[in-house]
Amino acid sequence: MQNREGRLRQRATIRKVLLYIRKYWAFLILSLLLAVVTVFATLYLPILTGRVIDQILGPGQVDFAKISSILLGMGIVIGITALAQWLMNVCNNKITYGVVRDIRRDAFAKIEILPLKYIDGHSHGDLVSRVVADVDQFADGLLMGFTQLFTGVLTIVGTLGFMLSVHVGITLVVVLITPVSLFVASFIAKRTYTMFRKQSEARGEQTALIDEMIGNQKVVQAFGREEQVQEQFDEINKKLEHFSLRATFFSSITNPSTRFVNGLVYTGVGVVGSLVAIGGGITVGQLSCFLSYANQYTKPFNEISGVVTELQNALACAARVLELIEEEPQVPEDTDAVEVADVSGNVELRQVYFSYRADQRLIEDFNLKVEPGQRVAIVGPTGCGKTTLINLLMRFYDVNQGSISVEGHDIRRVTRGSLRENYGMVLQETWLKHATIRENLLMGKPEATEEEMIAAAKGAHAHSFIRRLPKGYDTVIGEEGGSLSAGQRQLLCIARVMLCLPPMLILDEATSSIDTRTEMKIQNAFAAMMQGRTSFIVAHRLSTIQSADVILYMQGGKILEQGSHHQLLDRNGYYAKLYRSQFDS
Repeated sequence: MQNREGRLRQRATIRKVLLYIRKYWAFLILSLLLAVVTVFATLYLPILTGRVIDQILGPGQVDFAKISSILLGMGIVIGITALAQWLMNVCNNKITYGVVRDIRRDAFAKIEILPLKYIDGHSHGDLVSRVVADVDQFADGLLMGFTQLFTGVLTIVGTLGFMLSVHVGITLVVVLITPVSLFVASFIAKRTYTMFRKQSEARGEQTALIDEMIGNQKVVQAFGREEQVQEQFDEINKKLEHFSLRATFFSSITNPSTRFVNGLVYTGVGVVGSLVAIGGGITVGQLSCFLSYANQYTKPFNEISGVVTELQNALACAARVLELIEEEPQVPEDTDAVEVADVSGNVELRQVYFSYRADQRLIEDFNLKVEPGQRVAIVGPTGCGKTTLINLLMRFYDVNQGSISVEGHDIRRVTRGSLRENYGMVLQETWLKHATIRENLLMGKPEATEEEMIAAAKGAHAHSFIRRLPKGYDTVIGEEGGSLSAGQRQLLCIARVMLCLPPMLILDEATSSIDTRTEMKIQNAFAAMMQGRTSFIVAHRLSTIQSADVILYMQGGKILEQGSHHQLLDRNGYYAKLYRSQFDS
């Protein structure tokens, strides 16, 4: 049953790969034509060699004139073969790396539009492995397939044709032994695909673990988890070793098996051909030609068996990356989706229900109306739904029930681009790309002037430390901010939003990594920035939200209390208890 499913999956993968190859049909046809030329020229050489041998009849009986003309012809044929083979390789490389480029482009484009639920639910290392390692493996197998499969099949067919033109009886000996090679190739092909697929999956799992551990090595060492992580790695590594050994075993029996078949063919041709030559059926030169063909006929079986093994690996890798490409994208925008413009910051949530998993409730019957320019602070215990609410406002996730509207438009009827352009986000987890500080700051507003950029950096109190860097704003920072401190990274993210100044702001623990003195200055900058802008502030330090217009105390996905700082303190409820726990000695 599993073998049948594997074959069906393999055929489906082949069809999908062929759809990518179809774009390069002109190069494919040219490659086939050049393969025909290469094979024909290669197979014509033994005939010329046999003719040269037949011109050497004995001592003093050598026809040098005919030999010279034949040798000239051989030189021309060899030149044509070399040129055709070189052009064929150029075409094959064009097809292979064109297909690889297209697959990688589609895979990355799909990652850009996958729902956040998929990204959150899959290991990032495994996704990287699919787009990088699996596509590389696929490229190697595909290139070998184009380079050797075409010529191998044509060589077999062409060799049989040439042998039939010389002697039918000896050719039958070759044909009768051929099924042995076909059996060997079939036996290996059926067993390698599954093993190579499992090998790719284990490799992806290993890449995911390595990626995660390298990115969080400080945490691993701080908690003394080195041994446990090593054990986890050893377990995955052992699994990868098991699948790799089995895959390699089946692929490694290819060469000795096909060499055995080669020996049978060569022996059969040698014995039968000698008997026919003794009887005068063929000349010594023709027998030499036949023995050469016997080698050339069996050689492609070696190559094709190796190619079949590599193609199994390639198809297994291709299946993984194609699975990613075929994943369901995020819910497409409606054809009549509107571009929300002139946003003043009017936001309303009506009877919103949402959970990440159907069996785990989170937000239920959530209602909130935010007036333009209001500052809404959201507090509550961990896991109460604060960050989830931010995800819903930005439409990273869609609500299960109810609606969220901006300026009276349900955000599901608004284009994602126009919705998110009207939000500025500063999160606790900073994100900076490997580029200059200038490029990172201009991400949200590429057309900003130098003066605007510097003004935003000054407003975020980032200008002073940027100026002290080796190249100032043109200093290249590494991935995730490189050697910058957590506070410096956060200041850059704040400056990036200050440069855009959208009508709505989301500040999720935006000053968590900043020292108290700088935080006071940033709060003043935030106060100026939030003036007239609808702002959603998530904070655990209640000192940063006391001036908010509305404070929401959330617990279990519901708003338990709502009001200003003083109103909630007078109510002496959940918020008041949380406040006193932070400020009472």
